[in-house]
Amino acid sequence: MNDFPISTLDLFVIGGYFLIVFGIGYYIAKRIDTGEDLFLAGRSLMWGTIGLSLFASNISSTTLIGLAGDAYSTGIAVSNYEWMAGLVLVFMAFFFIPFFIRSRLTTIPEYLEKRFDVRSRKYFSGLTVFTSIMIDAAGGIYAGTLVLQMFFPDLPFLWTAFGLAGVAGLYTAFGGLAAVVYTDVIQAVILFIGSVIIALITFAQFDFSWAQATAALPDGHLSMIHPIDDPEGRLPWLGTLVGVPVLGFYYWGLNQYIVQRVLGAKDLKQARWGALLGGLLKLAPLFIMVLPGAWALSLYPNLENPDLVFPTLVTELLPVGIVGLVLAGLVAAIMSTIDSTLNAASTLITVDFVQPAKPDLTAQQIGTLGKWVTVVLMIVAALWAPMIREFPGLWNYIQSVLSFLVPPVVAVFLLGVFWPRMGKNSAFITLTGGHALSLVVFAFWVTDTLQLHFTIVAGLLTVLCIGLAIGSALAFDTQPAQEKIEGYTWANRTIEPEEALPWYKDYRWQSVAIVGLTVVMLVVFW
Repeated sequence: MNDFPISTLDLFVIGGYFLIVFGIGYYIAKRIDTGEDLFLAGRSLMWGTIGLSLFASNISSTTLIGLAGDAYSTGIAVSNYEWMAGLVLVFMAFFFIPFFIRSRLTTIPEYLEKRFDVRSRKYFSGLTVFTSIMIDAAGGIYAGTLVLQMFFPDLPFLWTAFGLAGVAGLYTAFGGLAAVVYTDVIQAVILFIGSVIIALITFAQFDFSWAQATAALPDGHLSMIHPIDDPEGRLPWLGTLVGVPVLGFYYWGLNQYIVQRVLGAKDLKQARWGALLGGLLKLAPLFIMVLPGAWALSLYPNLENPDLVFPTLVTELLPVGIVGLVLAGLVAAIMSTIDSTLNAASTLITVDFVQPAKPDLTAQQIGTLGKWVTVVLMIVAALWAPMIREFPGLWNYIQSVLSFLVPPVVAVFLLGVFWPRMGKNSAFITLTGGHALSLVVFAFWVTDTLQLHFTIVAGLLTVLCIGLAIGSALAFDTQPAQEKIEGYTWANRTIEPEEALPWYKDYRWQSVAIVGLTVVMLVVFW
């Protein structure tokens, strides 16, 4: 790690951020009483809060470091994960969010019980808890600790990890989702401002000349679309077409720690508007996070590690005080990931496992239980984070491993909504059998017997899981009972008249705008 000097003013800026976060957590904690308050902010969230929180929770420390580093080493194709989120959230606003809001879900796995049975709900919930704590929360703590050590080399790893987990865990435990989303609003603003400043100052190094900024870059470095056999190992076009949407649908539509703020919306309108605001914001990372990393190749061509791109841009280009603001944004990204995953995992354990086993618990008891579950999960994630150092190969494959975990879940939810014939047996068979199939394919892939980009593998596995679901439904399921499909499938949905709204408030026109902007980006950076 390089020695990155931090001024006293920068430290004061970072300290001020922590005081604000604690203040918000303390204020909101006094208003938390029931489980619904803790887990869904009393179903009172408005669209602006939802959209900003979606953006902040997604932009983790690994995202800030990883986007810039990957753009530096391979080009801007990594931004395909970012703009695809906008299209996925448009899809969610039309087809899935209405089911989630009208069913008054507290957890996403709860939909599987309403549509199929409790087996599928508990299976998916257990899987989500595991990935939330052992991958998302612990991974966020681990990456955040490494990033802070870049700037403060004398920080001890273990105590820094516990410090990050403690700050995020305590205000999450006692403030719940409300504390998470309202601190996320601040975090999103800081993240956005800091990233814009870095992008502008980086572009200024080339006199704000696009031709000058791109002249020294390798061929294809500023192209989003690459061939399947790209020699640089960049994201291939087929992976963008069939794999990235699968990963995006799971992450933005079925991942509890992301979708929880949509479930906490005041009503369907606020949920849709919030999701679409999040989709609009996801078009920005190309310009404020990815392109600066790509331009850094011209400014600092001999960096020994791509992960040093972001801290190098911060410390080499930004003035004193602004460095503190950007580092506060980095801390914000770390905290936002940790708090969201802890709150989501606590919700899943309490609502999907404890509450069904103890139905006599009062709303206040559920809220208290959820707080203590969050504290326990915080400790588990903090203890596991240092262990990640012993498995560097495994954690390099985190994104690719998700390509093997996601397809069965995506297949079940897609067919569950769009194919009423699918029943409880085929849903459970697809989840368990699909993951068995994924394990076999992973064994071939990790040994290089199957030489395909992991995004292509994700698309192929999803197709196979859909085939497994259809076959097992026809073989092992009878026609599902009416209460399992009425209101839970697209063909049997409750159709309510759309409220007359001005065009700029109509989610359909908002969706058209997001799709249009995405198409323009693709044309420009094809």
